[in-house]
Amino acid sequence: NYLVYLAGGFVLLLVIAFNIEYRQALWLQEIGQKIILTMRQQVFDHIQTLGPSQLNQVPVGKLVTRVTNDTNTLSEMYTDVAANLIRNVIYLTGILIVLFVINYKITLILMLFLPVVFLATVLFRKYSRASYRKVRSNVSEVNAFLSENLSGMKITQAFNQEPKKRQVFYDKSNQLRKSYMNEILVFGTYRPLMYLFSMIGILLILFLGIGDVINQATYLFVFSAGLLFSYYSYVRDFFEPILQMAEQFNMLQNAFASAEKIFDVLDTEPDIQNNTDAVELESFKGSIVFKDVWFSYIPDEWVLKGVSFEVKPDQTVAFVGATGSGKSTILNLIVRNYDIQKGQILIDGIDIQEIKRESLRKHIGQMLQDVFLFSGTLKDNIKLFDETKTDEAMMEAANYVGLNHVIDNLKDGYDHKVLERGNNFSSGQRQLISFARTVLYRPSLMILDEATANIDSETESIIQESLEKMMNISTMIIVAHRLSTIQHADQIIVMSHGKIVESGSHQELLKEKGLYFNLYQLQYEERKVQ
Repeated sequence: NYLVYLAGGFVLLLVIAFNIEYRQALWLQEIGQKIILTMRQQVFDHIQTLGPSQLNQVPVGKLVTRVTNDTNTLSEMYTDVAANLIRNVIYLTGILIVLFVINYKITLILMLFLPVVFLATVLFRKYSRASYRKVRSNVSEVNAFLSENLSGMKITQAFNQEPKKRQVFYDKSNQLRKSYMNEILVFGTYRPLMYLFSMIGILLILFLGIGDVINQATYLFVFSAGLLFSYYSYVRDFFEPILQMAEQFNMLQNAFASAEKIFDVLDTEPDIQNNTDAVELESFKGSIVFKDVWFSYIPDEWVLKGVSFEVKPDQTVAFVGATGSGKSTILNLIVRNYDIQKGQILIDGIDIQEIKRESLRKHIGQMLQDVFLFSGTLKDNIKLFDETKTDEAMMEAANYVGLNHVIDNLKDGYDHKVLERGNNFSSGQRQLISFARTVLYRPSLMILDEATANIDSETESIIQESLEKMMNISTMIIVAHRLSTIQHADQIIVMSHGKIVESGSHQELLKEKGLYFNLYQLQYEERKVQ
């Protein structure tokens, strides 16, 4: 009966131990994954608050690395390292207590190794942190290069640059390999060192203990053969979790390096922030006033110089001029991608810097030259994945801008698959999708930046019709390359070298025979040649 109870108790202990181990692993994994989910979301949310100038300074591939690779590395720390660290610390504490109970004198001598172990760990931490930083940096470099070159593969192939790109990629990958090897070298030195300390400790016990057993000495250690073997076993077990923690320290240093990269992003303050007393723009009539506005991307290199103009509600105002004259900069300032250095911008009579940026953009629809389409369906891209927009409203917007002619030729209609960046649609078709998207959201202000550039004449005529319809919806500001698209604008503002040199209607500017007249004549002659 005694053996049955003993066996039953042992089985019960095994079940309890298994249950504790299982629940501990599950609990730590759940907590770790929740922490990583929160951190990954925080990094992504923070990236969305950064301004264009900040995002342009960091390659997309590096930001992708921050959100994915680096957070995954932290996940290993919270799940694997944390679980094993707790277990090993408890295990070490228990063994240390047993060693003191068996023989506290020799245990105190063994404790002299701990400062040496600590010093070795400090040195390892110093060199390993640098090597892990280098690894994370090189991973980011490879990801950034891949992201950029996969996006620009057409250009690479068009100019036969494959061999050159292949060599650059090899060089970057080789640098990553070298940094990994340096990381392995650093860790490969630390673990054998810890193993050496454990062997020295065991040899010390055998050297001192066997002498006591043979001589039956009682002056220092008082060991019997059984106690000596037991002590030896515990010392061997004592160094095993230290070796395991050495391996986990490797993962820990990797996680610290990733955490530094992540917090570099999180610590980057957005260059455009709402004032503490900024107001919500509940409604927007469409009035915009620039008062002696000066702006520069680089200090003292002025892009806009004393620009003043007024856009009245429901007006259509167009900006024309040579490349670099400041047209697109004005649009960037209206949506507050940047803050001005001098002057004032008023939105419905309120200083733009006193309005919450999110509430301002809520009333503005932007149609840019380079239309970005997301992977998904045509419906997703018109609605921008907003389920509150009905299919009826979406179709009405598409018909309004003439997109229905494109959709009629698609087998799946609005459910037609959109490839990455909308590569299965032409420039003109992407522009019409952008128009439909904007009309669906009915903004109080529509902004078009070179919306008719790089499209064929047939598509241009459809877009021209759409533009004339859209002018009746709300206030519209257009940056135009083709002057034929803005002849019906209420006001045309001509820019040159960051200043306004002419303004008026199409007919008024032609009569002045100034810069606008010359631009118009030049395009007219080009069309005649074509």
